[in-house]
Parts: sequence; structure tokens; C-alpha cells
Amino acid sequence: MTPAPDLRGYAGVRAVVLGASGFIGRWAGHALTGAGAELHAVVRDVAEARRVFANYGVTAQVHEADLTDFEQTRRLLLRLAPAIVFNLSGYGVDPGERTEGSDRLAGVLNADLPGMLAKSLAAIPAPGWAGRRIVHVGSILEYGQIGGHLEESSAAAPFNLYGRSKLAGTLRLTEACESAALPGLTARLCQVYGPGEHPGRLLPMLIEARGHTQPLSLSIGTQSKDFTYVGDVAEGLLRLGLTAGGPGEVVNLASGRLDTVREFTLTAAHLLRLEPGRLKFEKPLPDNELQHLEVATDRLRTLTDWVPATTLADGIRRTLDFLDRRSDG
Repeated sequence: MTPAPDLRGYAGVRAVVLGASGFIGRWAGHALTGAGAELHAVVRDVAEARRVFANYGVTAQVHEADLTDFEQTRRLLLRLAPAIVFNLSGYGVDPGERTEGSDRLAGVLNADLPGMLAKSLAAIPAPGWAGRRIVHVGSILEYGQIGGHLEESSAAAPFNLYGRSKLAGTLRLTEACESAALPGLTARLCQVYGPGEHPGRLLPMLIEARGHTQPLSLSIGTQSKDFTYVGDVAEGLLRLGLTAGGPGEVVNLASGRLDTVREFTLTAAHLLRLEPGRLKFEKPLPDNELQHLEVATDRLRTLTDWVPATTLADGIRRTLDFLDRRSDG
């Protein structure tokens, strides 16, 4: 695997990915593997992670840990002494996680963990490393229903548990980084899609529909989203990790383009050869659906001289090609 020229700065660098077997974590691991990093993957289930890594081309030393146990996590970081940590752990983005105890787990993993990680890394030297010490993944849901162009300086007003807890994590990371002069950032992600998505999401549901002939009852699909291919997101996280900047800053990792859910669905259905008559755009929009203009990407472009460029058709096509080659497709 040949790394992109802009990612060669990771060659031989000790990098830790938390939540490495998750949807985005596995792709960050794939990109770090390709860049030649000394990768340490922190997961909840080693056996499951190794199965995932075999399918997604990830070469790593795998460590099992409970990230809600902060003392265990601190000890692991002290032992590994990484140059950079990518925090892709979190709780509540998948519907199956919205159960009893969600408030506590979202508070620990989304709100409290990022600040703890920054404080721990401040005590671990990284000689010779000029990039970020921590890249933490945030969410567009941190902005809430503020409308307009979503800029990093916008006053956020999240409306649900996930958005509120993720915003709390961003603020605590910023505070900890500023206090310790630690170079870290939060990368706010939008509607990420691609291989490895949770089965209940739109594209996996459409892919599954190849196996039956029943009609698909969908929302009216008029809501616009910044659909970003997961491979671009992983590359963007690595690019941001190599940059220098203010401690604890926030950067939108997005394409800056909007497409409606209906446009996404029709594009996927065409590539999947689903009969158009099966698509029933009939359900009302979900409550509190975000409505906004384009997500600002000026800061991302300034830092990296890059923005995600994969089109919907290309991203969906890459997803289908990948899944057709993998046993978990």
C-alpha cells in the first residue's frame, strides 16, 4: 500500500486510534497503515476487531480497553506514549445505543473522555513530532438548529443528547488543550457514508434491498445534507493531524456541498439497479431534522490545502465495489 504523498509524515510514527474497529475508526486505521505508521488500535473486543481489520486492510497492535475506565485508559496511554491519538470513540450515534443508561455513557464517552485524553497526553512527551497530539471527532449535531452557513465560530445550540454531549466534549478538549498548550483539535463530521456503516442507516438499507422486491417506505427526502465519503473523512483526519495550529481549535471536516436525501437515494438506487417504483418517498421528515446552508470548509482548506472531493456517485460506487470484495458485505 503506497501512502499519499501528503501523509508520508506518519511513516514510523506511533499513532493510537481509540474506537479503531468502529465505522470511521477502521478507515482511519486503514489510512494510517497505508501511511506506514506504527499503529496501536484500542478496541472493546479484540477478536471482533481482528476480523474487521483483516477485511479493511488494517495492520496494528490491538489493545482491549474499557474507555469508561479513565485510570485504565491513562495507564495505557502512558505505556504506549504515542505521538498522536485519534479519538473516534463515542456513544449514541446509532439508534441501538439509545437505551437505558444512554445519558451516563454519553456523558462519560462523549463529554468527559476528550478532556481527560488531552490532560493525559500533556504529560507524555513526543520528541520530534510537530503535528497535533490529539484529533478528536465531533459532530455537525453540535451546531443544532442555528441555520445558515455552519461556521466553526457559530454559537452552537444542540437539541438532543448526542449533540449536547459531543459539544461538551469539544469544549472540554479545548479547555484542556489551552491549559496545557497542547496542539489538538476537534474535527466536526457531517453525514458520513461508506463501507462499515451501521445496518440501520440509509445506504446499508438500500444495499439490503437488492435481496428482496418489497417497496421501500422512505422520508420525502427534501432535507439537505453534506454527504462525505468515509475514505475522504479518514484522509482528512490524518491531514489535520499533520498540521500546526491553535490548541483545541475546531475544524469542519466536510465537503462543503449539499445534496438532498432524495438525490442520494436516487443515485444509490440507480447504481444498485433498484426499480424506481419501489422507492416510496412518503414519510414526513424526522423531528428536529437539521436545516442549514453549506457547511463552511474555509478553515479545513487553509490548514490542509484540501477538501473532500468524492462525488455521491463515486462514493457509492466505491462502497459497492468494496463490499462486493469483502465477506462482510
